[in-house]
Amino acid sequence: MVNPAMVAAFLRRHGWSDASRKPLAGDASARHYERLALGDRRALLMLAPPGDLATNFISIAGLLGRVNLSAPRILAADPDNGLLVVEDFGDDTYAALLDAGAPPLPLYQLAVDALIHLHRNFVAKPETASVPVFDSALFLQQTMLFCESYLPEVLGPVDETIVADFGRAWIAPLRQAMAVPQSLLLRDFHAGNLFHLADRRSVLACGLIDFQDAGIGPVTYDLVSLLQDARRDVGEAVTADCLARYRAAFPTIASADFEASYAIMAAQRHVRVIAIFARLAGQGKPGYMAHLPRLWRLLEQALQHPALAPVAVWFKSNAPIQIEQQPRQ
Repeated sequence: MVNPAMVAAFLRRHGWSDASRKPLAGDASARHYERLALGDRRALLMLAPPGDLATNFISIAGLLGRVNLSAPRILAADPDNGLLVVEDFGDDTYAALLDAGAPPLPLYQLAVDALIHLHRNFVAKPETASVPVFDSALFLQQTMLFCESYLPEVLGPVDETIVADFGRAWIAPLRQAMAVPQSLLLRDFHAGNLFHLADRRSVLACGLIDFQDAGIGPVTYDLVSLLQDARRDVGEAVTADCLARYRAAFPTIASADFEASYAIMAAQRHVRVIAIFARLAGQGKPGYMAHLPRLWRLLEQALQHPALAPVAVWFKSNAPIQIEQQPRQ
């Protein structure tokens, strides 16, 4: 619970005590945002759990700024208490623009160009030593969430042998996914977290948020986040154009390595997000259930890649059709 007196004191120390405060719609996290307005000044107040989240946001925003990408400027910070005032990018998220009928291809091309720029310019340095490395072991740990929190909600108690077989099926594919170059992963790089900043040029026109859980890992991951969005359909033509655009920028990445890594990261992400969305639905956010059919469809597509054959066999043998249905309440 946020301490109102602490928030008021923080705003007073940084010259925002007289600002109007308007709550913004929340997301799946424990963070909350308020829009601050004081005369012609605008900013966002981030209210987060004390500790690492706000510290990580500041750190990753700095890394993105150093490679000349648009992360919100930090205007005031008390990370120990989870309080930040940051630059307000406005209301033109990709999601809002697409919902209003904006042509998708230019927006997605800009987002891919931002990834290309990041992957060309980010270099791991001593100051990135604290950024987590998403290797095959960490991806496997995240993937097991499917058996830990999703299957029991749908099927009841799950045999330990089935769970162990699930983990073993992922070991070789996840190792294979690491064959592509490694860079900074923003991890939730999708239409809801991207802004079109019309007053900025080139890749700076793509505003980035929600990157506090970033890590270092395969370059294919954020492409999956963008083009196989859990919350909205991305057209086949847009996807094909964007993948070709990225591939043309990095011609030395072997086609077989890229395609396998892309499919494996897609399957890993979809399995994990299915579990997370179902859990959120069980916590009183039923709207997330609407996305599960899309996630299952995307997962089934990814499992067609030969590199995922062991995982596909597990699903065929152990995951009856009812697991694609709504978890028990």
